[in-house]
Amino acid sequence: MKIMSKKTLAAAGIAGTLLAMSACSTTPTKTTATETTAKSTGIGKAQAVQSVDLNRYAGKWYEIARLPMFFQRNCASDVTATYTLQPTGKVEVNNQCMGKDGKPMQSIGEATKNGDSGSKLKVTFLPQGLRWLPVGKADYWVLALDPNYNHALVGTPNQKYLWILSRTPSMDEDTYQTMVATAKSQGYDVSKLQKTVQNSR
Repeated sequence: MKIMSKKTLAAAGIAGTLLAMSACSTTPTKTTATETTAKSTGIGKAQAVQSVDLNRYAGKWYEIARLPMFFQRNCASDVTATYTLQPTGKVEVNNQCMGKDGKPMQSIGEATKNGDSGSKLKVTFLPQGLRWLPVGKADYWVLALDPNYNHALVGTPNQKYLWILSRTPSMDEDTYQTMVATAKSQGYDVSKLQKTVQNSR
């Protein structure tokens, strides 16, 4: 499997190297059927859920759709992110996809909680020896999460990058449309969403 460091495939985001933005004050909003209570961040309409249990969030997620971004330009299909909670409390991020050349691609990073909620993380894909630097860390916000941790909406607080994730390679249309509606209500341009091809159905 091809290992990528700085040229992260699902870099920014899926779980990835999202471009860093800052967070502000919070105000609670109502809970819907597919998301836990969210709080206003003070940055436009982007919101992070109130809390995330990283033990439950850990495991493999399939990318269902994303807002197009530079770092994923070489991913053709089968985009996944696997999160493994470490004894230190940090989370290993293992992003994988099938490249346009038909070869698998992989990028290993690390996520650290930004605050106590677990819904806001800082992610880096810098080499292990450089991760202590105060640069190269990006925001990863969980914007919506169903109570059973089967579906998630994640993105950047600047509303530029967004991912719809599922524990399975496919998502029913009602759930997908609910996620899209949630993203739109938070200020994301859902007209540019691109669905991801998942061949392991």
